[in-house]
Amino acid sequence: MKVIESKGITKNYFRKQVLKELTFSIEENKITGLIGRNGAGKTTLLKIIAGFIRETSGKMNVFSETPFNSLNVSVNSIFVDDQMSFPPALQLGELLNEAARFYPNWDDQLARKLFNYFSFDAKGYHNRLSKGKTSTFNMIIGLASRCPLTIFDEPTTGMDEAVRKDFYRALLKDYIDYPRTIILSSHHLDEIEDLLEDVLLIHNGMILLHMPVSDLKEWAIGVKGASEDVLDFTKEREVLYKNSVGMNTLYVVVKNDFSEEALNKAHQLGLELTPVRSSDLFVYLTTETKGGIDDVFNNN
Repeated sequence: MKVIESKGITKNYFRKQVLKELTFSIEENKITGLIGRNGAGKTTLLKIIAGFIRETSGKMNVFSETPFNSLNVSVNSIFVDDQMSFPPALQLGELLNEAARFYPNWDDQLARKLFNYFSFDAKGYHNRLSKGKTSTFNMIIGLASRCPLTIFDEPTTGMDEAVRKDFYRALLKDYIDYPRTIILSSHHLDEIEDLLEDVLLIHNGMILLHMPVSDLKEWAIGVKGASEDVLDFTKEREVLYKNSVGMNTLYVVVKNDFSEEALNKAHQLGLELTPVRSSDLFVYLTTETKGGIDDVFNNN
């Protein structure tokens, strides 16, 4: 079953086009990583999915209906980010009580255990928490709600490393016990890669890749060797990244769609073929220059 279906979604803010004809679908009971650099359009897309804002054009369906102003989408989904707002007069313990009343699948035992594990004060107030503690409390609400569609938009903002690791482990353990559709937005693919089943990579409001993580790990290949041989082997191919290593050695990254014959030729030339980390590929695909920061210092 497709929980989310996006067909040609475009979103404009004044004269700026933030999203550009996005077409994709997300199946139920999967953890999908929405990956992109800051400003890529991730939050705008997630707010359209959650029904917070309208698209400019195109069609978005969530649970087979338009999400904007939909009570069904609201009660079956939760959008967790560092801007979540709660009634300022209610204490943290009272907020958990109210969440239990609102979310049909709420697990109060999980919420209380996480609340105590992260040393929250039931008489504290949400608007007085530090940035990291705010993200941690919001995470508790997101996990314990057990909504069929759970959206985490950069959920670890302000968290220290230990808390981030605890969050990812808690998310995975609870997902295994209670599968649901989870979208995890981040610009740190290396942190969340092991959690994900699919990756949706967007850049400048457009989809670059949408595929299983297992396929992403094999999507590109690194080629290293004598500069002339590397250039000859990769000619007529789009180079995603290029870096000189030493006097006459070149390393390039290209799409991994070589035939068996071509790979054998590479070995005969003495070229070194290596896999490319998913997090590195994300950087290469979303960097305007092929040499990265080194191009700033290139006098050519």
